[in-house]
Amino acid sequence: MKSPLALAAATLLAGGALTSCSSGDTAEGPAKAWSNVQINAVSRATTGAGVAATTSMRTNGALETVALDLATGKKLWAAPATMAGRLPGMGVQAPATVEIGRGQAVVVAVDPAGTAPKTTRIKATVVARDAKTGKQKWARPIESTFGPQRCGPYVCLSENTSLKTARVVVLDPQTGRTQWQLPGIAEVEWSDATNVVLLRLASHPVLEAHSLKTGKVVWQLPIEQALGEGVDLSGGWSFGATGDKLVGYVAPYTNPRTKQTSTFGLFSVRLDDGVVDWMRPSVVRVYPSGNPAFAPVVRPVDEQGQYGGFARLDGETGRVLGQITPTQVPGSGWWLAFPPSMDKLGFLKHDAAGSAFDLKSGEASPVKGTTGWSFCATDPRPLPLPGVTPGFYAIAALCEFDLATGKRTSSSSAPPAWFTGGQDGWRLWRDEKGALHAVNDGTATTPGMYG
Repeated sequence: MKSPLALAAATLLAGGALTSCSSGDTAEGPAKAWSNVQINAVSRATTGAGVAATTSMRTNGALETVALDLATGKKLWAAPATMAGRLPGMGVQAPATVEIGRGQAVVVAVDPAGTAPKTTRIKATVVARDAKTGKQKWARPIESTFGPQRCGPYVCLSENTSLKTARVVVLDPQTGRTQWQLPGIAEVEWSDATNVVLLRLASHPVLEAHSLKTGKVVWQLPIEQALGEGVDLSGGWSFGATGDKLVGYVAPYTNPRTKQTSTFGLFSVRLDDGVVDWMRPSVVRVYPSGNPAFAPVVRPVDEQGQYGGFARLDGETGRVLGQITPTQVPGSGWWLAFPPSMDKLGFLKHDAAGSAFDLKSGEASPVKGTTGWSFCATDPRPLPLPGVTPGFYAIAALCEFDLATGKRTSSSSAPPAWFTGGQDGWRLWRDEKGALHAVNDGTATTPGMYG
């Protein structure tokens, strides 16, 4: 997940979306949809070469990396997993799945340290395994990390994140050999076969594109150049790509000592040269909603900290596609809910009648017969992970509600594409019990709410 504290704010409000199809562990062949109820997925799922990989939690709280056949949902293998140095607000890390050609891929995850002497600084081991068989290819002992990420045909790994020697290494996925490295901490926000765009995490954060082959800098963009001075990533961030642009969101953060709120908002950067294409300063991203690059919904905030109405933006241009005014927003006690097309904005009130507005016209819309997707639970509990810094939550998911009654519907349909995103025609999501579900409906590859 790409937005530490913004993501935490969302998971504090979310539990999961419930659906059911055929059980993945009993399916006999390829299917258009499946469910695997034998795992408790707590991270996003990544895919490659016909395999889906996720981080799951066992009944005793221990984490494990699980690989599933993407066509059937059948579990292929599992291995112990851990977190070492990851910040709770970032959520549980997903394994990195990297294709290596000829229908093959590797799954790279963080394993427990194993037999490393307790006198060393080694706290975990990054291990790459064959995606289909689970056979280990290489291992790399580490002190701390935010977790591995796919960056084009390589693996990007933050190391020593809790030390002054923090760095990012770019590794060959088949051998684990270092291709090049950078000092400091950075996160992958986008990549293709040629370049990678990293967010350099610092007091003055910078977006930086590098050649994947050589590590040479292609372009740089200080975030403050896009949004203005006073950016503080402590509030969280998230990114997504749309066509030839990268759209980013930086959330506000109020310093508890100075009571000052940091600079925040949305902006778009051209991927080829790093030039800012459009910006929307002083807006907050709302949850649930689409990725910043795909169906973002925002609220403006004035200099006095007062919230305005709601607006859906075009991720490509930044233009307002529809909005409602502050006077149309009901009092309190509501949660946002959107239909799959996001043409309406619903205010859900649990076990009571809510309200809805047409996002194109801004006019009130009847709630009878209107449903919307919102968070299943508003008070989830943190994951009981022994030996891990407390405060981690499972990835949130959505449930469908009847806005006229405020109750869940009995529908077993999949959550909307703006929430799940799409990966090579497949959409994957977890329900509130942790079961992993998938449907192959031909959805184009697009980012979901969590990337």
